[in-house]
Amino acid sequence: MRLPEADWQKRDGMARLLAALGADKGLTRYVGGCVRDTVLGLPVSDVDLATRLAPDDVEQRLKAARIKSVPTGIAHGTVTAVLSSGPVEVTTLRRDVATDGRHATVAFTEDWQADAARRDFTINALSADPTDLSLFDYFGGAEDLRAGHVRFIGDARARIAEDHLRIMRYFRFHARFGSGEADPEALEACTARANDLMALSRERIADELLKLLALPQPLEAVALMVDRGILRPVIPEIERAGVERLGRLVALEAQLGVPADPYRRLAALLPPDPAATTAVATRLRLSNKAVKRLASAADRAERPTGDPRVLAYYIGVPEAADRLLLDADGDDLATKLAALKGWERPRLPLSGGDLIAMGLKAGPLVSRALQAVEREWAETGFSGDRSAVEQLARRHVDQLLRSSQ
Repeated sequence: MRLPEADWQKRDGMARLLAALGADKGLTRYVGGCVRDTVLGLPVSDVDLATRLAPDDVEQRLKAARIKSVPTGIAHGTVTAVLSSGPVEVTTLRRDVATDGRHATVAFTEDWQADAARRDFTINALSADPTDLSLFDYFGGAEDLRAGHVRFIGDARARIAEDHLRIMRYFRFHARFGSGEADPEALEACTARANDLMALSRERIADELLKLLALPQPLEAVALMVDRGILRPVIPEIERAGVERLGRLVALEAQLGVPADPYRRLAALLPPDPAATTAVATRLRLSNKAVKRLASAADRAERPTGDPRVLAYYIGVPEAADRLLLDADGDDLATKLAALKGWERPRLPLSGGDLIAMGLKAGPLVSRALQAVEREWAETGFSGDRSAVEQLARRHVDQLLRSSQ
């Protein structure tokens, strides 16, 4: 079997890189996702190479070929070649010496099958000779790709013991490449070892979960994870009700042509409780911006009504879209979302100083008046006409002055 020809194989600088690394002598191959996705006819963004050459030899050869190199993971054998068409990771063949579920101690090898055997799934263990595109498949990965079957290489429990994150990765890869039922052995192993996730940093768990939620159709995999208790040790707040909310959101996104947003989908999974959601987002070490967005999405006490731009003015455009989609009743939702597309928050063409100039005394009354003016200005369409806004402000100032007499 041969790897299909693809544009990424002809990137600028690729031929020179392969020549420098002795691909014509069988020293270097294409590996990983670029091979897998090309077999499936999918677009390829990242290109990875594996080589029998030691890391220092790789660096010397790249230097001689005048190709810039960066020792991005030199301890684990990875050197990044910087081409004009983009970076290419070059990794020396490895075998595991010791693993603890989080980190691996490796030794370099010249054995292609030993290197392939340390990968997680059969579909990720394919490699190809760049010179004639011969495909090397030691574990039946090509057949699994055709069948939509995601399975671990060898014993599933042993693979998970080597790297606990493979539990999360299994469900992500099943959502992306799987077809039909999940692999029974993989599913049982992930279920049995779910508590292993507690040993991982929450950042790594969050990263994998968000990658899963960003996929076009994550619902089946997420439901499987919840039903099997996979997430319970690390995010017990995600329950079946959250899966149902996610299902409604995914269906609504498809109906309206709204791009998938992993943070909005995470908000659907989590309880509609700002305090609980903030606690989870903080535990997952998400950015402050993401924590605030998730907390805002969870605050669904009041159904958003009226002009959605008013809501967006106060809480932000993504946050307003979250509220609309998570609390949708189907009433002009497409129109409301369209109103937010490309909308930028305007600035009130008035300040507290202008209200003082109209007769208000500096103090809390000015802030109160400015808020009232701003609210009416927003609700009446964000007029950019300063004179119209001044008239609106004058009316509020006169009312306050009369009531204070």
